[in-house]
This record gives sequence, C-alpha cells and structure tokens, in this order.
Amino acid sequence: MNIDLLRRLCETPGVPGREERVRALIESEVKGLFDEVRVDAMGSLICTRGPRAKGSKGKGGKGGGKRPLRVMQLCHMDEIGFYVSHVDDKGFLWLNAAGGFDARNLFSRRVLVCAQGGDMVGVMNPGGRPVHISAPEERTKVPEVKEFFVDIGLPAEKVKKQVKIGDYVVMHEPFAEVGTKLVSKAMDNRVACWLGIESVRELDRLGTGHACEIVVAFTVQEEVGLRGAKTASHAVEPDVGLGIDVTLACDTPGVPEKEAVSSHGKGFALHIKDGSFISDHGLVGEVEALAKKHKIPYQRSILAAGGQDGAAAQQAAAGARAIGITVGTRYIHTVTEMIDKTDLKAARDILARYMSVAR
Repeated sequence: MNIDLLRRLCETPGVPGREERVRALIESEVKGLFDEVRVDAMGSLICTRGPRAKGSKGKGGKGGGKRPLRVMQLCHMDEIGFYVSHVDDKGFLWLNAAGGFDARNLFSRRVLVCAQGGDMVGVMNPGGRPVHISAPEERTKVPEVKEFFVDIGLPAEKVKKQVKIGDYVVMHEPFAEVGTKLVSKAMDNRVACWLGIESVRELDRLGTGHACEIVVAFTVQEEVGLRGAKTASHAVEPDVGLGIDVTLACDTPGVPEKEAVSSHGKGFALHIKDGSFISDHGLVGEVEALAKKHKIPYQRSILAAGGQDGAAAQQAAAGARAIGITVGTRYIHTVTEMIDKTDLKAARDILARYMSVAR
C-alpha cells in the first residue's frame, strides 16, 4: 500500500475553509486518473471519470442512450483545527475552534500556525498556574477550549506583524507506523482522501473496467456541517453516494464492548446508521455480498451520534441511494488517531470492487 501518500496527506495542514494545500496535493496525485478535474465555488475538488472498457485505462465515453449509473465518493479534506481570533498585547494567540474538540486532549500540545508569511511552530496551553504553584482544586479542573492560547516564542510586536486574525492553526505531530497500525493527526479524514485516490488505482489494477461513471469529490468543511458535500452533491446529482470516512473504534480499555462501534483488524466498517442518515438497505446487502465473494474482511457498524458526507449525497436534489464505507479509528479527534492497515486495505478493496460491478 502507498503509505507515503497517506503520510503526506495527514501532515499537510487544512482546517475547514482552508483546505487549499490538501487540494493541491490531491490534484498532483490524480493526474491521469480522471477525465475531468475541477474545483467548485466552495473549494471542493470534483474528479470525474467516464466508463471504461475491460482492460482500458483511457478516456471513457458515455455513448448514446441512457447515461451510465453515476457513483459518487465523498471524501472530505478538512481536519479539525482553529482560527486565530485575537492577538493580545503580550503576543499570545487566542483561538476559535473549527470542529469538535475535547479539551482534555489539548494540554501541552505543539501546533503549527499557518500565516500568510509562512508556517510557525508554537505551543498550546490553557491559562492558569503550573503544577508547582497551583492549588489541588485547580489541578482537577478541565478548562474550556476557549481558555487555551498559543505561544510562538516571539516578541509581541513581531507576532502582530506576522499573525493576523483569521490565520489558522493545526496540531503539529508526525505520522508514525506503530506495529500493524498507522498513527497521525488528521486521519479524520485524510484516510478518505487516500481511499478516493487509491481505490481508483486499485480498480485499474483489477483490469475489469467499469460501466458506471465515477465521481470522486474531495469535499470541504465537513467538520462544520457537511457544507462542501451538500453543494457538490447538488451539482453532481449522483445515483449512488458513497460516504467515505473514519468511524469510532472504541475497542480499548474503559469502553463497554457494546459501545465499541467497530474493532481494529476486522476489516472495513459497513456503516448502517448515524445521526445524519441511514444507509440504503439494498446497498448494504450488495456491498456485503461483494465483500463475502472476494473475501474482503468487514464489520457492520452504527454510530449513535455524529454525521458524515454520505448524508449530503442521500439528500441532494432528488436524492440518491447512499451508504457509508468507513475505517475504524481509535482516539478520534486527537493527535494519536490510529488505524489498522488491514482495515484500510479492506476499505480500498471493497470500493474498487463495487465500482467494477456497479451499473
């Protein structure tokens, strides 16, 4: 598997509304894979590929008569992060969150401040006394996200020249291979961006061709309300929407088994339901049958709350059949998001197989 691509995707910064660097990386990777690549008004990257005859990798055509089935993958590019909302007189940066954070995971973090003049490493901490001079009751308090600030180690006058309100901030942690796992910030949802690219490459390796029209949409602003997926889906009007995302894998200490959602190493998670949509029952059966036929490991999953881009495809224009194909991820919305290589490969393989037979 092309792990280096996932590394580059995860380490490239891009919060909701500022996905342009991730988009540029993807644009360079998909050259030759699609017949048309365009950027919509919101900034989503829409990649379209016509049907291919068996063994063909050339440009496809629709031909006469009824148009082919249109299958749309939705893969959001944004990661949770922050916008600078204030620079105080001491040069500390105060933040406005773009996406959902658990403040317990924000203590003493290195961050990357992405300003017009370049990227700067900083450190994030909450206001208050350190352990040496704090009272016992202070040490048990969990600050709110708004209480965290960033220190970039420069005099206030230099900070104010280099950092403006509206510049953005992401966590600054390296990608790592840990045993059979992959760990990084922004696995949510650069995993899907990887799958959107690698599933099409895998489809070509299969040599089966495909009768459907394939649209892979690398969408913006999912973490703040599926915004890019809504506009992209209305424009594309898919017949089938595949919401590609991570999901919870709470197969870890402290979580009851019935709340695990998914488990590492059992294959891709066939997403049945979440807070935003319910997958099409017929599609669930089709994907499950394909997985069994090709011995691709999978598990069914239901997420009690939250949503994903598959909902936008399902509800756009006149509607579409939709399903979620997800990869179980431990420690979501932290800098230690962890996936299993087996599950990543399974998700890639089922997507390629589905596109090869959809008609």
